[in-house]
Amino acid sequence: MNLCDIREVKALLSRHGFHFSKSLGQNFLIADWVPRDIAAAGGGDKACGVLEIGPGIGCLTRELCGRAAKVVSVELDPALPPVLAETMADAENFTLISGDVLQLDIPRLVDGHFQGLTPLVCANLPYNAATPILGALVEAKRFEAITVMVQREAALRLAAKPGTGDYGALSVYMQYHTQPEILFDVPPECFLPAPKVTSSVIRCQVRREPAVRPACGEEFFFRTVKGAFALRRKTLCNSLCTAFGSQLGKGGIAEVISQCGLPPAVRGEALGLEEFAVLADGLYEMIQRL
Repeated sequence: MNLCDIREVKALLSRHGFHFSKSLGQNFLIADWVPRDIAAAGGGDKACGVLEIGPGIGCLTRELCGRAAKVVSVELDPALPPVLAETMADAENFTLISGDVLQLDIPRLVDGHFQGLTPLVCANLPYNAATPILGALVEAKRFEAITVMVQREAALRLAAKPGTGDYGALSVYMQYHTQPEILFDVPPECFLPAPKVTSSVIRCQVRREPAVRPACGEEFFFRTVKGAFALRRKTLCNSLCTAFGSQLGKGGIAEVISQCGLPPAVRGEALGLEEFAVLADGLYEMIQRL
């Protein structure tokens, strides 16, 4: 069965009485080059175990099973396991878990299924849950790389550089933990039904060590980052007041910004990871002196 042939896909879905769910953001691939190229970009081989989120009817899943030693797919829609039972019947290295990946113990899943294998993620993520899923995958601290297809605007935010309109707290978070690289775009006509947006495949190579090591610690570092982007159109000083104003006052925050060698009117979007680390340490040190 060709799972990217629109006629065969429609016949398959009809046999199982399947109806697309807008709330789950379901769009199935119907261009065979896309799952093939995503699987290749994921880098899986017979030494790897691959976690897939949202397998749909299994077109990417099949490609992954042909490359990796083991594939575990997590599917939220209870209507899809019977479909996958048909399309993945001959894949002995495939395991399906029904449920919400955000409710699973991901480290335990990886340790239980991928013992002795290099764990990877390769998936066509549901657009409406891509950000929390990526956060959960990073926080699991189990994967060597995370290769996913998301909305292009989301991919641009993940890989954005300082000083650009797409750069924000999510950019800093992902680049602190990983090295995101946008690989290629996927146009709407490659899906059934066709979404209204272009998608992009992005590979996030997980760093063995964080990009920076602020003395204040990771929690305070990200408190600083979130504060810096809290009021995006305001200066860094005004924005940081939302997070530290009650402790340092605007004057104290302005003093730290100056000590870091930053202009008084600088905005958070201008700072790279190294500058955020210096800023966070400066704020932390001043709070400790109070």
